[in-house]
Amino acid sequence: MFQRKIKRYRGHRNGRGHQSHGNGHMQRRIRQDSFSNGSKRNNFRQSQSADKLLEKYNALAKEAVSSGDKTLAENYLQHADHFMRIVEEKNKNQVKTDNTEKSSTGEEQASSQNIKNDKI
Repeated sequence: MFQRKIKRYRGHRNGRGHQSHGNGHMQRRIRQDSFSNGSKRNNFRQSQSADKLLEKYNALAKEAVSSGDKTLAENYLQHADHFMRIVEEKNKNQVKTDNTEKSSTGEEQASSQNIKNDKI
């Protein structure tokens, strides 16, 4: 029957994705995790905070309205609305954490006051 040849793994010698061809020229491969200019992808995660992105999209929406493009302005306003919800949720969670920290320190102070009063 047919016998398959065993393929050998040929690793890259310097780890940079270069491949040598028979004519002596080096050819660079574009890796899937990088753009053609060599910068890394970030899997579409924003590099800025939600606060900054909210300001950015509000400014872009204002600029689109002034140029007369209502559709683009609405698109930017929807993005701004999304980031506004994220900021509000973050602020609400921050207030909850602050309240729980204050209540726990208040209980500790009250219990220490009771201990002091019992000793007196």
